[in-house]
Amino acid sequence: MKHGFLLIDKPAGPTSHDIVAQVRRILHEKKVGHLGTLDPAASGLMVLAVGAKALKVVEFFNSLSKEYIADIELGSVSSTYDRDGVIEELTPKPGWKQPDEEQVIQLLRQQFTGKIDQVPPAHSAVHVDGNRAYVLARLGKDVTIPSRTVDITACDLLSYSYPKIVLRVGCSSGTYIRSIAHDLGQHLRCGAYLSGLRRTKVGEWSVDFAVSPESVGWSFIVPLKEVLTEFDGIELTDAEAEDVRHGRNIKREVKPDTIAWHNDLPFAVLIPAKDGTQKAHARKVF
Repeated sequence: MKHGFLLIDKPAGPTSHDIVAQVRRILHEKKVGHLGTLDPAASGLMVLAVGAKALKVVEFFNSLSKEYIADIELGSVSSTYDRDGVIEELTPKPGWKQPDEEQVIQLLRQQFTGKIDQVPPAHSAVHVDGNRAYVLARLGKDVTIPSRTVDITACDLLSYSYPKIVLRVGCSSGTYIRSIAHDLGQHLRCGAYLSGLRRTKVGEWSVDFAVSPESVGWSFIVPLKEVLTEFDGIELTDAEAEDVRHGRNIKREVKPDTIAWHNDLPFAVLIPAKDGTQKAHARKVF
């Protein structure tokens, strides 16, 4: 069995859990997880970790940047900020004019590029007082979510013909594209919601190299040696692996979070010994 990552092009409709369950069935492998969910209505790239060793290294990829193609509908608002909520068409206020393309481009540059404060939707998985926000929202309770700082590295206008806008958004992990759509509508004074979403990148991985869930096979697994190529690593001897397994230091000088390999598989995460000597200690043994 291989341990590695699998790039899936998720269709709109199934949940991320559905995709994981489908891959488990096809590969006959229970140890499958993911590097981040996609809403059921969204399509695009999901990166799955396949095999126990792959699941152990997911922690190194929790903060990868993302890229999306976002379809936005102006002139209406949604209770969930997307097409799955209750849609309300808004009546333009007296004197309001449809924004032209240059106005939209300038707004994207000024308000939706760089580090911005963003409030996640009430219908989201953010924790509020120990509960998921969407659970409280579905119960009709008022949900107050504090703003968070997110980094929008790109917010490019791909097409615009009122009331439809298509954006390419590059952003930090934890960014809500639904909130971008909603906030854009507020700035334009006409309302807006996310009508479609496709994730095209996770870190350096692109959906161009992903396969459909139905096409999954072991030949598409990206080996961990390739997945972890950017991280510092050392090869352990059999004796060193035994020492690490039992919590003993080894005589190696390492940088923090160095991957220790043994028999072509990640064996442990090493850190410098606390006593200041040129030794290494395992922060985590796989």
